[in-house]
Amino acid sequence: QVQLVESGGGLVQAGGSLRLSCAASGRTFNIDRMAWFRQAPGKEREFVAAISWSSGTTYYADSVKGRFTISRDNVKNTVYLQMNSLKPEDTAVYYCAARPAGAGTYDYWGQGTQVTVSS
Repeated sequence: QVQLVESGGGLVQAGGSLRLSCAASGRTFNIDRMAWFRQAPGKEREFVAAISWSSGTTYYADSVKGRFTISRDNVKNTVYLQMNSLKPEDTAVYYCAARPAGAGTYDYWGQGTQVTVSS
Protein backbone atom coordinates (compact mmCIF):
# COMPACT_ATOMS: atom_id res chain seq x y z
CA GLN A 1 0.00 0.00 0.00
CA VAL A 2 0.99 3.59 -0.62
CA GLN A 3 -0.35 6.53 1.35
CA LEU A 4 -0.48 10.00 -0.20
CA VAL A 5 -1.01 13.27 1.66
CA GLU A 6 -1.45 16.55 -0.22
CA SER A 7 -0.90 20.03 1.13
CA GLY A 8 -0.49 23.58 -0.10
CA GLY A 9 -3.93 24.43 -1.42
CA GLY A 10 -5.66 27.71 -0.67
CA LEU A 11 -7.20 30.89 -2.00
CA VAL A 12 -5.24 33.04 -4.43
CA GLN A 13 -6.03 35.87 -6.83
CA ALA A 14 -5.89 35.39 -10.56
CA GLY A 15 -2.31 35.69 -11.77
CA GLY A 16 -0.94 34.41 -8.50
CA SER A 17 0.97 31.26 -7.63
CA LEU A 18 0.64 28.25 -5.36
CA ARG A 19 2.76 25.17 -4.76
CA LEU A 20 1.15 21.86 -3.93
CA SER A 21 3.01 19.05 -2.22
CA CYS A 22 2.25 15.33 -2.08
CA ALA A 23 4.12 13.20 0.43
CA ALA A 24 4.16 9.46 -0.26
CA SER A 25 4.73 6.75 2.33
CA GLY A 26 4.47 2.97 2.49
CA ARG A 27 5.56 0.84 -0.48
CA THR A 28 7.01 3.78 -2.37
CA PHE A 29 9.74 1.62 -3.96
CA ASN A 30 7.04 0.21 -6.26
CA ILE A 31 5.92 3.59 -7.64
CA ASP A 32 6.43 4.04 -11.38
CA ARG A 33 4.74 7.37 -11.95
CA MET A 34 3.02 10.06 -9.91
CA ALA A 35 0.48 12.56 -11.13
CA TRP A 36 -1.83 15.40 -10.26
CA PHE A 37 -5.48 15.39 -11.24
CA ARG A 38 -8.18 17.94 -10.49
CA GLN A 39 -11.94 18.05 -10.27
CA ALA A 40 -14.00 21.21 -10.47
CA PRO A 41 -17.59 21.37 -9.21
CA GLY A 42 -19.96 19.67 -11.65
CA LYS A 43 -17.11 18.43 -13.84
CA GLU A 44 -15.28 15.17 -14.28
CA ARG A 45 -11.85 14.63 -12.84
CA GLU A 46 -9.15 15.58 -15.32
CA PHE A 47 -5.44 14.93 -15.70
CA VAL A 48 -3.13 17.85 -14.93
CA ALA A 49 0.47 16.60 -14.90
CA ALA A 50 2.57 13.49 -14.30
CA ILE A 51 6.18 12.61 -13.65
CA SER A 52 8.16 9.39 -14.02
CA TRP A 53 9.55 8.46 -10.62
CA SER A 54 12.83 7.09 -12.06
CA SER A 55 13.61 9.25 -15.09
CA GLY A 56 11.85 12.46 -14.16
CA THR A 57 10.12 12.68 -17.54
CA THR A 58 7.14 15.01 -17.28
CA TYR A 59 3.74 15.14 -18.95
CA TYR A 60 1.24 18.00 -18.95
CA ALA A 61 -2.31 18.73 -19.98
CA ASP A 62 -2.47 21.38 -22.67
CA SER A 63 -4.48 23.64 -20.38
CA VAL A 64 -1.60 23.99 -17.90
CA LYS A 65 1.45 23.69 -20.14
CA GLY A 66 3.79 26.61 -19.61
CA ARG A 67 2.12 27.61 -16.34
CA PHE A 68 2.44 24.53 -14.10
CA THR A 69 5.58 22.56 -13.29
CA ILE A 70 5.65 19.10 -11.73
CA SER A 71 8.78 17.94 -9.93
CA ARG A 72 9.83 15.28 -7.45
CA ASP A 73 12.22 14.75 -4.57
CA ASN A 74 13.07 11.06 -4.46
CA VAL A 75 14.78 11.36 -1.08
CA LYS A 76 11.72 12.91 0.55
CA ASN A 77 9.29 10.80 -1.52
CA THR A 78 7.46 14.00 -2.38
CA VAL A 79 5.98 15.37 -5.58
CA TYR A 80 5.33 19.06 -6.13
CA LEU A 81 3.10 21.04 -8.44
CA GLN A 82 4.19 24.64 -8.90
CA MET A 83 1.26 26.58 -10.30
CA ASN A 84 1.90 30.03 -11.77
CA SER A 85 -0.31 32.50 -13.62
CA LEU A 86 -3.36 30.93 -12.04
CA LYS A 87 -6.75 31.48 -13.63
CA PRO A 88 -10.26 31.20 -12.15
CA GLU A 89 -10.79 28.10 -14.28
CA ASP A 90 -7.99 26.40 -12.35
CA THR A 91 -10.29 26.33 -9.32
CA ALA A 92 -10.76 22.70 -8.29
CA VAL A 93 -9.89 20.03 -5.77
CA TYR A 94 -6.43 18.78 -6.69
CA TYR A 95 -5.59 15.13 -6.11
CA CYS A 96 -2.24 13.40 -6.04
CA ALA A 97 -2.09 9.86 -7.47
CA ALA A 98 0.50 7.10 -7.71
CA ARG A 99 0.81 4.37 -10.33
CA PRO A 100 2.58 1.16 -9.34
CA ALA A 101 5.14 -0.37 -11.68
CA GLY A 102 3.45 -2.66 -14.17
CA ALA A 103 0.00 -1.21 -13.51
CA GLY A 104 -1.98 0.65 -16.12
CA THR A 105 -3.90 2.74 -13.66
CA TYR A 106 -3.30 5.08 -10.77
CA ASP A 107 -4.17 2.84 -7.85
CA TYR A 108 -3.42 5.18 -4.97
CA TRP A 109 -4.99 8.55 -4.32
CA GLY A 110 -4.68 11.32 -1.78
CA GLN A 111 -7.58 13.03 -0.05
CA GLY A 112 -7.36 16.16 -2.20
CA THR A 113 -6.60 19.80 -1.52
CA GLN A 114 -8.78 22.74 -2.52
CA VAL A 115 -7.41 25.42 -4.82
CA THR A 116 -9.57 28.49 -5.34
CA VAL A 117 -8.59 31.26 -7.75
CA SER A 118 -10.56 34.49 -7.47
CA SER A 119 -11.00 36.88 -10.39
